[in-house]
Amino acid sequence: MKCLGCYKKVEKNEYCLSCRKKLFDGKRVSNVLEFDKPKAENITMYNEHSKRMSISGVQLKYSLKLVEGKLELCEKNGQYIIKPIPTADHLEMMDDAPENEHLTMQIASQIFKIKTAQNALIYFKDGTPAYITKRFDVKGDGTKYIQEDFAQITNRTKETHGESYKYEGSYLEIGELIKKYVPASMIAIENFFKIIVFNYLFSNGDAHLKNFSLIRNDFGEMELSPSYDLMSTIIHTPGERDLALDLYDKDHESENYATYGHYGRTEFIEFAKRLGIVEVRYGRILEELKKSKQTVINFVERSYLKQNAMNIYKSTFSDKFSRVIEG
Repeated sequence: MKCLGCYKKVEKNEYCLSCRKKLFDGKRVSNVLEFDKPKAENITMYNEHSKRMSISGVQLKYSLKLVEGKLELCEKNGQYIIKPIPTADHLEMMDDAPENEHLTMQIASQIFKIKTAQNALIYFKDGTPAYITKRFDVKGDGTKYIQEDFAQITNRTKETHGESYKYEGSYLEIGELIKKYVPASMIAIENFFKIIVFNYLFSNGDAHLKNFSLIRNDFGEMELSPSYDLMSTIIHTPGERDLALDLYDKDHESENYATYGHYGRTEFIEFAKRLGIVEVRYGRILEELKKSKQTVINFVERSYLKQNAMNIYKSTFSDKFSRVIEG
């Protein structure tokens, strides 16, 4: 058996001690909930006991809190967010969505050493899988850290910029704002560069303005929040664009893009330079990523993705890897 948090072997069908510490402060919590997934028969219960929130208009998430070792739906004071399998006829392989997000988050954390929200797979009582993540904006006493995503920071809303407001701007614009608001900005900028490369390698075409945030830490300073909502969206939306935002203004006009019709190593090096990262530093980041290819493939093969989704996950990663890291 494998831990539904980190994939380590476990003797019992439960989260390993390390994942229990990260997710539940060491408490032994079942990886099976005491209620079924949302459906016609119980949707009233969900609506009465939880605040429903939309993700990109498709995926719903519900709030949970831990009460005497059991996870319960709640409308306020939530400590966790759970995402059931989305119901969307126009998207593909949606049964794999929870594991897609969990796997991608685990690769980011375990292999690429990207700071992420703590997360795991969990099952509803009826055996249906879901993705669960611990809220990093909630303190131990229940109060919240101040957090703003980059749609808020740039004052972009549906009313001011239209339906696609989250997809306005560029990653360079986010980088410039990180420099402006984060004291230890160069460390944050290098981490941000790594995250953008990661999103490209894993075909996350939904890394928009609201999926990056600044959060005020215990010292009163703003810092880049842990990463969240990482997944290989191309599995569910084939044919989507490579990234949700442009890297920088007129990035599609590069000689490489004009020749091959997609980003390559050239654009990411130019992106690093425009962020102000010196050559020795961005070179080291790319070189570290170069060592990861087989480790990632092995990791994916240990996951809970179904075979078709797994094949797409591995092939698209290998393709993007060859463009940026090996190119």
